[in-house]
Amino acid sequence: MSRMCLKCSMSVYSVCISVKLLCVFLAIQIHIQAHVIPQTLLICDLSSIHSHHYFKYCKLSALALLKMVMHARSGGNLEVMGLMLGKVDGETMIIMDSFALPVEGTETRVNAQAAAYEYMAAYIENAKQVGRLENAIGWYHSHPGYGCWLSGIDVSTQMLNQQFQEPFVAVVIDPTRTISAGKVNLGAFRTYPKGYKPPDEGPSEYQTIPLNKIEDFGVHCKQYYALEVTYFKSSLDRKLLELLWNKYWVNTLSSSSLLTNSDYTTGQVFDLSEKLEQSEAQLGRGSFMLGLDTHDRKSEDKLAKATRDSCKTTIEAIHGLMSQVIKDKLFNQINTSAT
Repeated sequence: MSRMCLKCSMSVYSVCISVKLLCVFLAIQIHIQAHVIPQTLLICDLSSIHSHHYFKYCKLSALALLKMVMHARSGGNLEVMGLMLGKVDGETMIIMDSFALPVEGTETRVNAQAAAYEYMAAYIENAKQVGRLENAIGWYHSHPGYGCWLSGIDVSTQMLNQQFQEPFVAVVIDPTRTISAGKVNLGAFRTYPKGYKPPDEGPSEYQTIPLNKIEDFGVHCKQYYALEVTYFKSSLDRKLLELLWNKYWVNTLSSSSLLTNSDYTTGQVFDLSEKLEQSEAQLGRGSFMLGLDTHDRKSEDKLAKATRDSCKTTIEAIHGLMSQVIKDKLFNQINTSAT
């Protein structure tokens, strides 16, 4: 009995510590924003920030993007998390910089512990001391291999952030699909208030969702909306990117998405086979039942989505193979033709 009481008291103590650290972090944010020009003053109508769909655009600096992609890629198949610094300008959220957080991640979720809250507060305070006046404007995390969207835990986290740290944005990046597709796979999102039902905006852009994530994606997809993301770079960013390219262009040229993401490609094929088996089974059952047009349409819709997923996987494999063939022609066939 005493051991159980001790365990309960320790768990309550740890929760209290986490709540206190979060309160300290929020207090530091309020203190900092009181001594610099508040970013919300850039908004023409302060009351409109609480509207359900006020922010529509997100501008991301090349520096912040590079740091986020490198951090997400270093996590491998584990989710990583970080904080973003920036400002707002009307309906646009401008992200100037980002930094990683010391959090514990798994293949399906990422959780911030007490050390992460302490690190956030210390980093933001030190950034002010060196002249970086941007405030915390959002958080980012990775979805390695399963697209850019918000899960149930992500929605709850973002709702809490928007309630106490507004304005705040959630950014999701998929480092695995970024390597396979050859372009950044990233999305910026904001949640609706709890209980709000958004109007029907029609079908959004289709994206491939693994079979084991479809349920989580479908349940919460109406609780948030996506911002239009654009990228920019300053003269300093341009110079730094040129220096990085001059140093790492050999690694970029010698890398192969087919070899780097071989496990991801294999997983896509297995996931596609499961989707096709489900579609085939539903179509087979529907052929023996009359008057179930809705069921047939759903089965055909799943089959059409599986077809689009197969096209995506095939195109990515072809792109990787084409790059290998081009590099082989450029570097391996020159000496042969010369001799």
